[in-house]
Amino acid sequence: PEWYFLFAYAILRSIPNKLGGVIALVMSIAILFLMPLLHTNETQGLQFYPLNQVLFWYMVIMILLLTWIGARPVEAPYIITGQILTILYFSYYIINPLIIKLWDNMLNS
Repeated sequence: PEWYFLFAYAILRSIPNKLGGVIALVMSIAILFLMPLLHTNETQGLQFYPLNQVLFWYMVIMILLLTWIGARPVEAPYIITGQILTILYFSYYIINPLIIKLWDNMLNS
C-alpha cells in the first residue's frame, strides 16, 4: 500500500479476524471523514481545551507509529505493537469527545 494508507493497513493486519479487520479498516478511514460532522463543541478551537491539545499530539504520534508498523513485516514484535496501537487509535475517538463535554460542563458550572 501507499505510505498514506499504511496506518489503516496496520489496523487491518492487527485484527486476526478477516471481517473484523476489514470493518476496522473502513472505520479507521470513515471516522476521519465523520469527525467534522460530529463537531458539537461550544467553542471552535482547541486553544480552549488544554487536555485535548495533549490528546491531539497523542493522536499524531499514534498515526505516525501505526504508519511505521504498517511498513514493518508481519513478525512477533510488530504484531502485538500494532494491536496495542489499534486499540489506542480507536480509544482516542471515544476519549476526546468525553473530555470536551467534561470541559464544557466545568466551564459552564
